[in-house]
Amino acid sequence: MTRPPLAGMHHVAMFASHYEETRRFYVDLVGMAVEWEPDDDNVYLTSGSDNVALHRASEPASSRGQRLDHIGFILPTIDDVDTWFDYLSAHDVPIVAAPKTHRDGARSFYCEDPNGTTVQFIFHPPLAG
Repeated sequence: MTRPPLAGMHHVAMFASHYEETRRFYVDLVGMAVEWEPDDDNVYLTSGSDNVALHRASEPASSRGQRLDHIGFILPTIDDVDTWFDYLSAHDVPIVAAPKTHRDGARSFYCEDPNGTTVQFIFHPPLAG
């Protein structure tokens, strides 16, 4: 099986212990636009060619280290999600969540890298080109 194409990595999702302050930092200071805010605990931001998701943390952040939820690879087409899922499954990569279509029309699945980092492979219409 050949490796499917990637369109780059332009998505980062983070837990935020200080959710409102973190949101204001990225929106007011950095200048990112709110792309989608499905509820009071989640916001999706963009600067036009990327996507940063902030998720309200349910526990305080450690005094050391970051609060990374997962990293995401943007895929060029919706069909690529299932192709990547099949490809990584065939290579015994641990799957965290099978492919599904999200409320905003995106489609993705989650796997785990060898270090335990959750990796999302996602077709996200505004970023897919």
